[in-house]
Amino acid sequence: MRTTPPLSLPVKRALAKLGGDIRDARLRRRITATLMAERAFITRVTLGKVERGDPGVSLGTYATVLFILGLASRLEELVDVKNDTLGLQLEDARLPKRVRRVRSRKEAK
Repeated sequence: MRTTPPLSLPVKRALAKLGGDIRDARLRRRITATLMAERAFITRVTLGKVERGDPGVSLGTYATVLFILGLASRLEELVDVKNDTLGLQLEDARLPKRVRRVRSRKEAK
């Protein structure tokens, strides 16, 4: 039996929101659960897990469902450097305070 590691509450909430948003997007497009499952090559049970935000479902399955909904491009933006405010701040903090010119051997003599 496969088990998933324990998840923090914010992660559980984010997955539940993602699943709910996927379900809402499917319904807005008037795509039945059966048709969506067929297009994604998954069962209706797995689609139900996706729409509940089940962490045991592979990222590839989520990506396929998003592709069918026309939303796959959003995956590219998830951890794009331009959206990583904390990472950029940490990188800026590591920048040197000043830059010294490297002297050549001829100049050093």
